[in-house]
Amino acid sequence: MPAPTPTIPLSLLAGFLYAVAAVVLKRSAELGAGVWRTAFVANLICSLLFLGLLPLGGELHPALWWQPLVTGACFVAGQWLTFTAFEQGDVSVATPVLGVKILLVASLVTWLGGESLPARLWLAAAIATAGVALLNRRPAEGGRHDIGRTILIAGAAAMVFAVFDVLVQLWSPRWGAGRFLPLTMGAAAVVSFALVPRFRAPLSAIDRAAWPWLLAGSLLIGLQSVIFVSTIARWGQAALGNVAYSSRGLWTVVLAWGLARRAGAGGGAEGRLLAWRLAGAALMMSAIGLLA
Repeated sequence: MPAPTPTIPLSLLAGFLYAVAAVVLKRSAELGAGVWRTAFVANLICSLLFLGLLPLGGELHPALWWQPLVTGACFVAGQWLTFTAFEQGDVSVATPVLGVKILLVASLVTWLGGESLPARLWLAAAIATAGVALLNRRPAEGGRHDIGRTILIAGAAAMVFAVFDVLVQLWSPRWGAGRFLPLTMGAAAVVSFALVPRFRAPLSAIDRAAWPWLLAGSLLIGLQSVIFVSTIARWGQAALGNVAYSSRGLWTVVLAWGLARRAGAGGGAEGRLLAWRLAGAALMMSAIGLLA
């Protein structure tokens, strides 16, 4: 294994913040913010937060201007594919498929980066992927979605996000995190204007009650992005970080379950779902434990 770095604790922190952000943004969605307007606002705020990395320094490489542009475009493309899978497909199918990103990152850093990963990390990535699938298991719902289409779109999203992580690991060292990441997320903000045609109404039409939730959730999403992406840029270890970051699935389920219990929600299938999710949590913790 690589020499000890803050990769695991920082990735765990980012995963927890993501889960909190997901709960907050769900509230803004209930108030009518809309997924595409949420993605647009979150990307703009995220790009502003990444400007805070400028003091870390680095070098500009005008001849390589396409590297941050390509990386930023990958970020937006992955986000667009994810929301498309959720909007047009079955969330209970899409979310576990997105968890395959853990294995894809491990494969890509080996293939593109020439990095030799220890067997323990491969095992942890496989266990974490299985844990993500169990954590996001849902009961059968009425209506039939195009499962093949959902798997295809979600799989493409996982691949694009995996490419984003690996490109950050491969290209950041030459630029420096204080140059590459602000430029990358600035490019992502510009590319995000391609989401505007998907808006069902202008930003000005968002209910005033939704804005505090939307802004708070977007700030949390941006903060966890800064933590996770800069961790990869500084120390590499994208595969290691993704296993720990996948704990966001565990935290999301825990927070959602806690809120549901507080609201008195629950049904006949709750016991079976809890059993599946406890099994997923056990796998997730086992995967993280392998890396300790």
